[in-house]
Amino acid sequence: MSVDVERELAELKAKVESTPGTGNKLTMVVFSGGLDRQIAAMIIATGAAAMGMEVVLFFTFWGTAALRDPAKHVSGKNMISKMFGFMLPKGRNALKLSQMHMAGMGTAMLKGLMKKKNVASLDQLFEVAGELAVKIYICEMSMDLMGFRKEEMIQYPNLEVCGVATMLAHAKESSLQFFI
Repeated sequence: MSVDVERELAELKAKVESTPGTGNKLTMVVFSGGLDRQIAAMIIATGAAAMGMEVVLFFTFWGTAALRDPAKHVSGKNMISKMFGFMLPKGRNALKLSQMHMAGMGTAMLKGLMKKKNVASLDQLFEVAGELAVKIYICEMSMDLMGFRKEEMIQYPNLEVCGVATMLAHAKESSLQFFI
């Protein structure tokens, strides 16, 4: 092989290796606070992790409510923060369906059907995600806007608070990006 061909192959290999989005990685923005959408996000995340992908979830805005620990109470919040805390679900088990909630009947029906069909609950999906090293990042700006604090969030092995730049850096390395 000529020196020129070898050089060109090396350059092409370097370009392919440095091309954004070629990693075996999934980055997902979890924006929705709906139970059905949270379940979908966690099924996709655990499925990708089980297939050997690195998985990063970026919880923002309404999605952050799923990460609140209902047993934790934080004092010293201002009135707006207290109002958000009161109005938004406290934890993943308080989430409602994004559609067909029907005053709680739709949510109860879905949870019952999931149990009957042996579909993992949201609690179980979070547990599996932790075991599979799925990383969860919480949007710092969303937490600040809603008056949430890290100390009121769930215990999770790979949970961090970060800004959008961190999510974008992960997305740039990912072969898959989702927004739920």
